[in-house]
Amino acid sequence: MAHFVLVPGGWHGGWYYSPLVERLRAAGHRAHAVTLTGVGERAHLASSSVNLDTHIEDVLALLAAERITDAVLVGHSYGGMVITGAADRAAPGSVRRLVYSDAYVPGDGQSCWDLTTGAFRDLFLRNAAADGFSVAPPQGLDPRTTAHPLASFLQRLRLGGGGLRSVRTLDYVYLSGWDGTPFTEVHERLSRDPAWRVHSLDSGHNVLRDAPDELLEILLLGEGEREGEREGEREEDLHELDRSPHMRG
Repeated sequence: MAHFVLVPGGWHGGWYYSPLVERLRAAGHRAHAVTLTGVGERAHLASSSVNLDTHIEDVLALLAAERITDAVLVGHSYGGMVITGAADRAAPGSVRRLVYSDAYVPGDGQSCWDLTTGAFRDLFLRNAAADGFSVAPPQGLDPRTTAHPLASFLQRLRLGGGGLRSVRTLDYVYLSGWDGTPFTEVHERLSRDPAWRVHSLDSGHNVLRDAPDELLEILLLGEGEREGEREGEREEDLHELDRSPHMRG
């Protein structure tokens, strides 16, 4: 059984993942969808001080509260910033796999602002004009979307916690079916990196609307086999205990 922690992109709450959470649980896995501070049903917590570090702490707090180890972190769009920081700062071994769904993949010292396009930078500033710290949702998004903290788009990520070294599997899901994507360069770069499993779907940025089955298939890659392997390991451990003189009366 895998334990998925799903982090949405900008302006979206955990509700975005509700259908996927149900399907992952139906497949026998555990799944949690995170709503980041200042967004969705937590919009009342919005302030000028909510930033990327706040959102990373949201994920770390969930890992601690639910006693999640060996987690699969999934980040969509801006959520890629969050899962990178959370994996870096988590206790070694707490996160074993990262899945970036049409998402930013930051290095040390990079922000969402740095990695996105000029068009999105203009949108961030234009849509934050009302109060200066909350970016209103772009037109055409789900009516449940809410303003997103501007500081989280601007803050540079600082790495160095060491947790990323224990991540064993890296997946990137590139969604090719929309104009103006800021993710073409990272897709091309990671496609040349043997450390990554790179997937391309003919989908718009809203993958749960356009290609939910394909995304689910990618998330489940290797998870069934891995559970079987772990079951075998547990049986072998029990045999070892039976043979151990310290376990005999």
